[in-house]
Amino acid sequence: MFRKRFRFLFGIGFSLTALPTLLLAQGQAPLRLNDCIQYALDNHPQIKVARLQIADAEWQVKENIGMGLPQIGLGVGYQYFLQRPGIPASAIGIPAPGDEKIFFNAFHSLAPSISVSQLLFSHSYLTSLKAARTYRQYVQLQLEDTQKKLRDQVTEAYLPALLLEESLRILDYDIGNLEQQLRETQATVKAGFAEQLDADRLQLALSTLRTERDNLSRQHDIVLDALKMAMGMPIAQPITLADNLDALLQQYASVDATGTLNFNNRPDYTTLLKGRELSALQADLFKKYWMPTLAGFFQYQPGWQGAFGNDTRWFFIPSAIVGVSLSINLWDGGSSRARYERAMISHRTVEAQREMLEQAIILEVETARRQLLDAVERIQNQQKNLELARRVYEATQTKYKAGVGSSFELISAEQRLYSAQKALIQAQFDLLKAKVALKSALGQ
Repeated sequence: MFRKRFRFLFGIGFSLTALPTLLLAQGQAPLRLNDCIQYALDNHPQIKVARLQIADAEWQVKENIGMGLPQIGLGVGYQYFLQRPGIPASAIGIPAPGDEKIFFNAFHSLAPSISVSQLLFSHSYLTSLKAARTYRQYVQLQLEDTQKKLRDQVTEAYLPALLLEESLRILDYDIGNLEQQLRETQATVKAGFAEQLDADRLQLALSTLRTERDNLSRQHDIVLDALKMAMGMPIAQPITLADNLDALLQQYASVDATGTLNFNNRPDYTTLLKGRELSALQADLFKKYWMPTLAGFFQYQPGWQGAFGNDTRWFFIPSAIVGVSLSINLWDGGSSRARYERAMISHRTVEAQREMLEQAIILEVETARRQLLDAVERIQNQQKNLELARRVYEATQTKYKAGVGSSFELISAEQRLYSAQKALIQAQFDLLKAKVALKSALGQ
């Protein structure tokens, strides 16, 4: 009864935990940026490959450990001598008629065996074991680097989609206003208080906005497909976005342009350092090629020899061996020296790559900081411009409704307001993009 209740509660808990993921997979829930990132981390093929590499590294460590554990083997052999070795009996002083010989074995030989060997000391084994464990850490860092790159890719694909959605929202609002103004103007024309030219101008402006909206809508679909590709989601899967620029700006509000750079916060940098450690181990392996290898072994062989037919006697002839073996490589023609030099070249190459990566990271951080400061200044200016454009538009609209302004002035004010709105959204997008870039550059 307790087990059934536990399974029932566990099933409910698992279902509630898996529900958001299932909804995301089915495209039934609007996706926030964090949802898209999590989907990519759970489903992207690059993550699957990185995890398989970690599993392979785990088994590589076990493989190397196994080489240093006792090796046990069983065997069995059967021999039939077509011609048995022997010597004449007279050769050893045994009287025998004719050329009768004394044979040293029977026609049939059956020899089972069991052998045990143990590696006692080997520099190459110890170095290989350490290298396997270091490689396991290396692929783990590679997974973290892949996760970071995926987060950056998904974020870079998510933000343009938000920018287009905000632009579409503004266009829909402006189109609605223009449609209302067109209806009012057409009614005024019918009443004889306005010219048809005013209605035509509004109709042309409305047609232009609708065409621009259609273009933006197609671009939005393309950007969403790029987002799904970055997430590792099927292109045919429908998705909708839940975030907006203001919400994400709040989410990244803690990003500071004066943040301290620590190279070790960057997975690509720590991965490179671990690769340098691997190259150093490889050089050490080839440098000490002369170190001895010591192994112990034991073998027991319970053998039987005999014959079939009239003489069915079999003789039990066991043997047991125990010993050690020591091997030292004194000279291999210089091949180990060549491998050591190549390993050192690889090590120095990684060191040069580290220096280049440090400079690239510093440049990336400084560029992101400058872009962030520039974006902050531009968004302040665009907010002022938008407020000014909105006041001009409201004043022009009031004059037009009072009959003291022209439709041309109204359309011009509408266009300036729309341009200011687009500029502010672009400035918000640039600010958010700069914050994301700086956070990524700092490895946060």
